[in-house]
Amino acid sequence: MRIKHSKYKNTGLLFELLVRQITADTLSGGESASLNILKKAFAKTELGKEYKLYESLFKNKNLSEGKADITLNTILEATRKLNRSALRREKYNLINEIRKHYNLEEFFKHQVPAYKGYAAFYKLIEIYNSDKLSETDEIISNKVTILEYLTERPISEKKVKQDLVEEFSKYDKDLRILTYKVMLEKFNGKYSNLNRGQKDILKEFINSIDNTPRLKVDHKFPQLFFCQVLIIIYNFLVLLVLHT
Repeated sequence: MRIKHSKYKNTGLLFELLVRQITADTLSGGESASLNILKKAFAKTELGKEYKLYESLFKNKNLSEGKADITLNTILEATRKLNRSALRREKYNLINEIRKHYNLEEFFKHQVPAYKGYAAFYKLIEIYNSDKLSETDEIISNKVTILEYLTERPISEKKVKQDLVEEFSKYDKDLRILTYKVMLEKFNGKYSNLNRGQKDILKEFINSIDNTPRLKVDHKFPQLFFCQVLIIIYNFLVLLVLHT
């Protein structure tokens, strides 16, 4: 499953746009409806709590890669404590309130410097709080975008992938097996069309979870097919790490 960014549901973006609209209204010499909208929507609400997480993340700049990674993972974990139902309702009500006072197309034309980072963070929040499986490359890409923002320097996608697998490899046997059981149903749903040969390879890999996998290419499986199975295994490892 791929997550599509929605500017109508991006809490950080909505807050920044309201602030910019307040400035525009004030410079025009009139009262700003956005001021009351912002106070009502973000004071003592789930929206306010989620915005605080955006703020906590994007106020950081020039971090080391290690610190940036820890910061991102900690804040993503905190998003799981929010009431998702209340958030959806509050976002819906906020957009309706903005629509009463402004043309939405014009409202969303304001430029937000951190737009790319906000979009990446929104998609990671959706991924981390979803029961559905997401594409590995999408997770890596969005994480790299945010890490580059926080560190202000290029980040290697290859290294991010390696870090995810290394993190999983450090889990003790019991934790890896428990994580596997939690994710198995989701994994089976995504790869329900595997044939018997593919399932046998995956089974051998999973059964050797505390040992060195004994996977070998033989005459039964063409090289290309085997590579495809290894990609599935890699996706499985990443999913285990990200959904723990």
